[in-house]
Amino acid sequence: MADDTVIGTVNLRKYFPVKVGMLKSLLSKEELFVHAVDDVSFEIRKGKILGMVGESGCGKTTVGRLLTRLETPTGGQLLFHGEDIAMKKGRQLKDFRRKVQMVFQDPYESLNPRFTVFNTVSEPLIVHGVGESYEERTDMVAKALEYAELKPATEFMPRYPHELSGGQRQRVAIARTLVLRPEFIVADEPVSMLDVSIRAGIMNLMLSLKNRYGIPFLFVTHDVSVSRYMSDEIAVMYLGNIVEYGPSEDIIKDPYHPYTNALLSAVPIPDPTIKRGRTQIKGDLPSPINLPSGCPFHPRCLFAKEICKEKKPAMREVKTGHFVQCHFGGDLDFGAEAAATLQEVQKRLEGSSLMSA
Repeated sequence: MADDTVIGTVNLRKYFPVKVGMLKSLLSKEELFVHAVDDVSFEIRKGKILGMVGESGCGKTTVGRLLTRLETPTGGQLLFHGEDIAMKKGRQLKDFRRKVQMVFQDPYESLNPRFTVFNTVSEPLIVHGVGESYEERTDMVAKALEYAELKPATEFMPRYPHELSGGQRQRVAIARTLVLRPEFIVADEPVSMLDVSIRAGIMNLMLSLKNRYGIPFLFVTHDVSVSRYMSDEIAVMYLGNIVEYGPSEDIIKDPYHPYTNALLSAVPIPDPTIKRGRTQIKGDLPSPINLPSGCPFHPRCLFAKEICKEKKPAMREVKTGHFVQCHFGGDLDFGAEAAATLQEVQKRLEGSSLMSA
């Protein structure tokens, strides 16, 4: 990993045991597991944002929970400033959690309705024993609220969540992560529950935090346009695997994996006169319990060959900094209609109102 890498993973895995009935457990001694994250490796450098995209159930949120150690990895390494913290416990784990924070998806559920804004933001300070006095903690809470653009802070401190809008609630959640001055933040779909009119404000706030303080982010989202706007690099996940990884512009303009191309072709274009050429994928998402042999995407891939069924492709570098997990990545022709659709999608992403917000 690079010298300026803040956090990274090496062959990270997380399997959840499947609970079965007593009769089934007596008939079969084989343990079943959901392969939520399966052999994932990446790194996030200081002052950079890694966007993680993919359909529901691909393992994006689980990766975020692993990076904050809300879940314990089944295997692999989780490196924070070069130190493996995958199996840390007790005091060492608590010290790590002070430096790594998470913004959750739903601001209506992540805030305690019985806590005022002051109680919510000051709670991490109390848990980690930060601040010598009540006055010092009050000052730290006020600064965190102002960083989150809730001004004047004294006006918001006595309020309860039901007295705030959705955007204000998410800013309180961001202030709660900032009050401990973290070195890394996981943002788990932080704008998906918000109105479109206030999404850009929350996203621009996160970008300003990255630019002003050099705080790196893992930005989890299912929206490709949001990921392009926010991220320096994009990792595309499918069935617990990263299938493509590289600079945002390269992923958007020149995708190499069939699944990435399918995701991009699904981006809506607000023009009924444009003839779309959706990249087709067949079948349904395979079970994460009984994973297919070889390439995890081969049962749905129109370009699959015999080797795809037999051997899982290695992650290989097809262009400087651009990696793909595909036997034929870079050699596939997605067709003229798909290429035309991709060009329209790129224009839509570049000309979107979100991009100019």
